[in-house]
Amino acid sequence: MLPTPMNSTSSVKAPRNAAGKRLTSVLMAGLLVSTGATIGVTGFAEPAAAQGFFKRLFNPESAKLKELNAQEALVKQAKKARVSAPRYFTYKPDRLQTISLAKLATVKTAAVAVDPSDSEKQLAEGTSSDVSPTPVVLSPFDEARSVLEDIKIDALSEVGEALIAYYREHPNFIWIDNGRANIKAGAARRTLAAAEEFALDSQDYFVSLPAVSGLSGVERDKALMTFEMQLSAAVMMYMLDAERGRVDPNRISGYHDLPRHKVDLVAALNEAATAADLPAAIEAHNPQSGPFKALKNELAHLRAQDKDEERIVIAPGTFLKAGRSSPEVKNIVAAIKKNGSPELKAAHAETLSAYNGEDLYSAEIAALVKGFQKENKLSADGIIGKNTILALVGVTNAAKIAKVELAMERTRWLPEELGERKVFINQPAFTATYTAPGEEPLSMRVVVGKKSNQTNFFYDKIEVVEYNPYWGVPYSIIVNEMLPKLAKNPGYLDAAGYEVSTVNGRKVSSASVDWYAVATKKASVNVRQYPGARNALGELKILFPNKHHIYMHDTPSKSLFKKDSRAFSHGCVRLHDPRAMAAAVLGKSKSHVASEIAKGQNHQEKVSGDIPVYVSYFTAWPEVDGTISYFNDVYDRDRYLIKAIDATEAARS
Repeated sequence: MLPTPMNSTSSVKAPRNAAGKRLTSVLMAGLLVSTGATIGVTGFAEPAAAQGFFKRLFNPESAKLKELNAQEALVKQAKKARVSAPRYFTYKPDRLQTISLAKLATVKTAAVAVDPSDSEKQLAEGTSSDVSPTPVVLSPFDEARSVLEDIKIDALSEVGEALIAYYREHPNFIWIDNGRANIKAGAARRTLAAAEEFALDSQDYFVSLPAVSGLSGVERDKALMTFEMQLSAAVMMYMLDAERGRVDPNRISGYHDLPRHKVDLVAALNEAATAADLPAAIEAHNPQSGPFKALKNELAHLRAQDKDEERIVIAPGTFLKAGRSSPEVKNIVAAIKKNGSPELKAAHAETLSAYNGEDLYSAEIAALVKGFQKENKLSADGIIGKNTILALVGVTNAAKIAKVELAMERTRWLPEELGERKVFINQPAFTATYTAPGEEPLSMRVVVGKKSNQTNFFYDKIEVVEYNPYWGVPYSIIVNEMLPKLAKNPGYLDAAGYEVSTVNGRKVSSASVDWYAVATKKASVNVRQYPGARNALGELKILFPNKHHIYMHDTPSKSLFKKDSRAFSHGCVRLHDPRAMAAAVLGKSKSHVASEIAKGQNHQEKVSGDIPVYVSYFTAWPEVDGTISYFNDVYDRDRYLIKAIDATEAARS
């Protein structure tokens, strides 16, 4: 029990009865424990400690202070929190390995033995004199194969494994007859030497003829066997590169998600060894699709062009509107005379013939430029700017060749058969095209990811059209873009028309969430935007579920489709005419799609059939009519692919 107070001036008066004394004692003991105060000579807690406790207990500002501290922590976290985008890697190529062929050195052929029981039977019948062991007949390959004990070649590991597997099953020469390279070897070497026609490097597959002059015996066998193995390895390496590409795209960056093709090299070499038309059998391992063939033809055409052809130059930075003057006007007119279509030049023949070199950018010349812009799929505004200049002067012959070669390499990353019905999105072209047998192609403008939010390169299958969609906000956008707003206003999402829910689906107020915990991944919530006019996905989205959370969708930001360069999204593909694309993949009419949207409710419709979608990246690609168009390298991926090819060639040399 606490001692009775001795100082009558204490702020706490003595109780009037014993029960009151006990109650006071209990209360004071609790206060002392909770505050950590000490008892002085008076028997009460020191006044400062008691005052501190009561201040914390009864001061309503303490809760507000705690909230402010949490808010400050969120502001700091918002400044430093960032969900990183996929990155580009330092490319690590497949390297040649030193392959020992000693495993093939042992002759596996055995003599044909006579069954003893057969011998006894024949002896009893008096016919044993006709029985003799069948002699072993060694092939030229078997006679020479002992030299393989000391032969090693440099090859990709999968090529080395296939080489050993093939000759273990087929112990015969393919490229050698009567001690010299045969006709088939000559055909193979000529085919490999023409690898550049298919955007491959012939140096990767070069094999010298065997130098056997003056050699005999083991040394001659060794030279011939080395040639046999090297040429077979070179043929398999060509077929491997032709089918899957020299570069593994997934080692270039995290933006590439393309499964590398598997190639049965043993079967491929056996097919070449037995083919009536060896060059055709080897070259058939290149893609046989229409786009690849069009690119191959373009490559041949570009290489045949006169490389010394004079090129028209328009000064970089030139910007012109009708009525202004510039010395570049004459170069603009010259470029249209050179690169404009015959139809365009015929339609503006009077303007072209009347122009005498003046600097005035007249209304007539602006009209000519508008026609040129239209046929080059640019905004037909008559304004001379960066994109129009690029279209006018064109890409240099060397740059076109490089773009086509890169496009041929990228084509090898795609399936051999692209599909009869398909959607092909080409990011540098900012277009999406639906094609199906017997139907006019449906092509439209698209918006793709910003350079900081690049759209991935992958392919998948379309499964669903969703009407009046919710927008499930990705974690990266929550952290990178919404967190700073939440730091200023925790109720921001509630006011902006978003639904916030726990991982169990329970809806909660935006202001009640510990966003600091969310930002530091100590807590999880789901955020989605309600359907409606403000929804980022507009009226519908077309889903092909993938780990990148990329899909095609509508957008309320229609004005962006007027721009020539359309890299503005967070990575998804915005469609200029989403109703038309939805109708195409569903195999129904636009009015059907409109009626589903008009229901106003979020619901889905399954896409029937097999419709692949290619979210691709080609800076050179055939148009529907087969002509090749060239596009700006919006994400600098050409540069990274060139680096990967250079690294591959260095590793192979």
